[in-house]
Amino acid sequence: MAVMKLWSMLLLMGLLAHASAQMDFFTSIGQMTDLINTEKDLVISLKDYILAEESKLEQIKKWANKLDHLTATATKDPEEYLGHPINAFKLMKRLNTEWNELENLVLKDMSEEFISNLTLQRQYFPTDEDQTGAAKALLRLQDTYNLDTDTISRGNLPGVKCESFLTAEDCFELGKIAYSEADYYHTELWMEQALRQLDDGEESSVDKVSVLDYLSYALYQQGNLNKAVELTKKLLLLDPEHQRANGNLKYFQYILSTEDDNNSSSKEESQPKESSKTAKKKSSVDYVPERKKYEKLCRGEGLKMTPRREKKLFCRYYSGNKNPRYIVGPVKQEDEWDRPRIVRFLDIISNEEIAKIKELAKPRLKRATVHDPMTGKLTTAQYRVSKSAWLSSYEHPVIERINQRIQDLTGLDVSTAEELQIANYGVGGQYEPHFDFGRKDEPDAFKELGTGNRVATWLFYMSDVSAGGATVFPEVGAAVWPRKGTAVFWYNLFKSGEGDYSTRHAACPVLVGNKWVSNKWIHERGQEFRRPCSLSEQD
Repeated sequence: MAVMKLWSMLLLMGLLAHASAQMDFFTSIGQMTDLINTEKDLVISLKDYILAEESKLEQIKKWANKLDHLTATATKDPEEYLGHPINAFKLMKRLNTEWNELENLVLKDMSEEFISNLTLQRQYFPTDEDQTGAAKALLRLQDTYNLDTDTISRGNLPGVKCESFLTAEDCFELGKIAYSEADYYHTELWMEQALRQLDDGEESSVDKVSVLDYLSYALYQQGNLNKAVELTKKLLLLDPEHQRANGNLKYFQYILSTEDDNNSSSKEESQPKESSKTAKKKSSVDYVPERKKYEKLCRGEGLKMTPRREKKLFCRYYSGNKNPRYIVGPVKQEDEWDRPRIVRFLDIISNEEIAKIKELAKPRLKRATVHDPMTGKLTTAQYRVSKSAWLSSYEHPVIERINQRIQDLTGLDVSTAEELQIANYGVGGQYEPHFDFGRKDEPDAFKELGTGNRVATWLFYMSDVSAGGATVFPEVGAAVWPRKGTAVFWYNLFKSGEGDYSTRHAACPVLVGNKWVSNKWIHERGQEFRRPCSLSEQD
């Protein structure tokens, strides 16, 4: 008995551990694919349940048809019918036994197996946080790539292979999530889209009254009182008894009348203030200072490479400064940017190696973390939407081989580097502008490692991305696009050890596709003779 209890506890702990590892589905497309298989299994189970119910109803129908025929005959002349002893016996038998059997059949619960499977699978379902995260991702893609709500709703995105669209109910849900975040700008956009689709005759469980209720209040919050009053009146035509709308209308009209009084009493002012009657739409306040530059680069706009500088970018066969492993078989290298110097290595990782890395990493993927400058510790952040895992060279020969390849081609010692980090981006996955190296105001950024600052970054692209997902450098106007099997490399520090602030970069949101990358952060320790120090700060 004690052994059974122990096994039950171990099983429960295993399930809980697995469930906790599956949190934040929206941050990794790779792990979201497991949900497709879960849903497929539930559909099969649901179909089995439907077949069982249909079989049950078919048996009841046959019974009803048989009794309908018998009672039709018996009721014509009950005495003559029961005068036959067999009929009398069968009537007793039916009412005493067979109707009980029918009752048991009707009461039989055919859903037990389906409900049991659903209950089992539910522990791996996404949470409210996942739904909110996926919704915010759509809003982020909308802003970054300048997409209107109709384009997104129709699913008209570049590079899509699977058609999909948003219903009026979906648009309403997006608006509600934006509303719950006090994001009235996106609330307005998506409630307007839901209303358009309802006006076009789309059948939906959402009614216009609910949409207008949210929309009018979102307009009020943005200062567009005239439009808020107009839509509130429209709502009241549909539902004259709507308590909140009646109260809102009185309040909105009171504010408008107060503004009119204030405006009339201050005509002498030479600079008229913007009225809340017709305030313009404004997106929510953002904490990323270079947001506009960053988003333009994500769209392929705002590149600052001049034709004169571009002529100085070359492609070549590279042997890693005559490294013995690459003298006979050099690799392809091309310049992506000049300042900072960013180079790309082509065909540098095979499909087989990529598959093995994904296989090793996928079970370990966890919400990606960033260094907290205040504590020096790793923490999750809303501006980094991905999952990551770390792989050591001793875990598999492929990892050891890749680490050696990086050392051979960069000429840097990777024994003091961080482990190979694998990252998979989620819905609208991104990593907003950041530095890889620790700045002067973060003296303890990598203190625990004891290997100095991050001198350089090596980044493998392990998948193609249909749209979006570029690595951009807002300070210099550079953009590097994912190409499966390639890697890019740049130095984060000058030879003097000073940080190169032009390397501030970001991973643009993935618009369509599944982005896998792996990176190696190489540290200062061990590079004393491989990359000697310089006396010039900017050298």
